[in-house]
Amino acid sequence: MKNVLLHPMYFGSISQYAVIAQSDSIIFENEDNYQKQTYRSRNYIYGANGKLLLTIPIKHTGDKQNNKQLYKDVKIENEFKWQLLHWKSIESAYRTSPFFEYYEDEMIHLFEKRKNFLLDFNYECMEVIQDCLQLDISYTKTLTYQKEVETVIDLRTLVNAKKEKQYELSSYIQVFSDKYGFIPNLSILDLLFNEGTNALTYLEEQQIF
Repeated sequence: MKNVLLHPMYFGSISQYAVIAQSDSIIFENEDNYQKQTYRSRNYIYGANGKLLLTIPIKHTGDKQNNKQLYKDVKIENEFKWQLLHWKSIESAYRTSPFFEYYEDEMIHLFEKRKNFLLDFNYECMEVIQDCLQLDISYTKTLTYQKEVETVIDLRTLVNAKKEKQYELSSYIQVFSDKYGFIPNLSILDLLFNEGTNALTYLEEQQIF
């Protein structure tokens, strides 16, 4: 049994979804402290000029002395029109991809209504992706934080943009690959818009476990 512990991400990386697709059960870390510069609040897509970072602005209201704040308490800073910017960036990057129009209507509502809590929004994004992938998974959430776990496969490090576990992922055709070549392990959005109905098969075929 592949029982895996993961962090909820902003749309999530391809390697994260490959893990999800190949797991028997998923537990999401719901009780950790928020950390900057991770896939909790950012993802990478393939833009016209190469790898493009999308970051959700957040409000920093934690303990100013040690800057600790629970992930589930982190609020999104909506003074910036980040949703409009992110959707325009996604649309610009993938409008010409084979499956953008196929999934567009399922995605756009995420960027039209004001969002308050980062973690809640990330779960909402994940549910949309699961529907698009037709990925049937059941998951639970942690009730307490444990630094060390023994009964599950701990892959929470996948949330770390700079220190994540690296997997050898198969290449596929990307919109701008003729200009910059294949860029691996971008946001799941890249795989979905480029591979569409074949995306789940791709995830299941990667060498993860």
